[in-house]
Amino acid sequence: MRNSLFKTDDFFTAACLFEASLILVALLLGWIAHINPFERLYFSTTHIAYGLVGTIPLFLMFLALHQIQDGSIADIRQFLLKTLGPSLHQYQWPHLLMLGAIAGLSEELLFRGVIQPWLESAWGVTAGLLASNLIFGMTHAVTPLYALLAAAVGVYLGLALDYGGDRNLLTPIIIHGLYDFLAFVALMRVYRAGLSTAA
Repeated sequence: MRNSLFKTDDFFTAACLFEASLILVALLLGWIAHINPFERLYFSTTHIAYGLVGTIPLFLMFLALHQIQDGSIADIRQFLLKTLGPSLHQYQWPHLLMLGAIAGLSEELLFRGVIQPWLESAWGVTAGLLASNLIFGMTHAVTPLYALLAAAVGVYLGLALDYGGDRNLLTPIIIHGLYDFLAFVALMRVYRAGLSTAA
C-alpha cells in the first residue's frame, strides 16, 4: 500500500494545491503574453451541455482502453493503479469531484486559456492547436504512449473550446474536470476491488 509515489496522508491537499498553483502559472504566462486567461470563460447553459455531452466520448475511450489486458496500455493502467490507487481509495467521491474540478479549471486556464491562443496568434490556428497540445502531452509524460494519448485528448479539448462557434473555456473545463473525476472513481473502484480480492 505504501508503494504509491504520493504519501497517502497528504495526497489530496498536495494534489489540490499543485493543480491550483497552475492558475498562478496561467496568470503569469498570460501577463507575459498579454492574454487574460479568464477572458474566454463565461457562464452558458449551452456550453455546460456541450461539456457534459463532450465528456462521454472521452470516458468511453477510457473504458475501452481499460479492457486491454496486455501491452503498453495495460502497463499504463497498472502504473496508475500502483501510484494513485493507494491514495485515491482513501477518499470519497466528493473529494475526487473537487480534485477533478480543480484540475479541469487550472489546466484548461493554462493550456486552452493562455498557451493555445498564444501559439495560435504566433503560428496560426492549426499549428497553435497542435503545438500547445504537444506541450500538454509532454507534461503528462508518464510513458511515451501516455504522453501521446494525453496530447490527443488535449487536441479534443482544444477543439471543444470553439464548439458551437463561440470560444468558451467552460466547455473544455467541464469535459476535463468531469472526465478526471470519472477516471479517479474508476481507478478507486478497481483498486478497492483488488484489495477485496487479496483479502
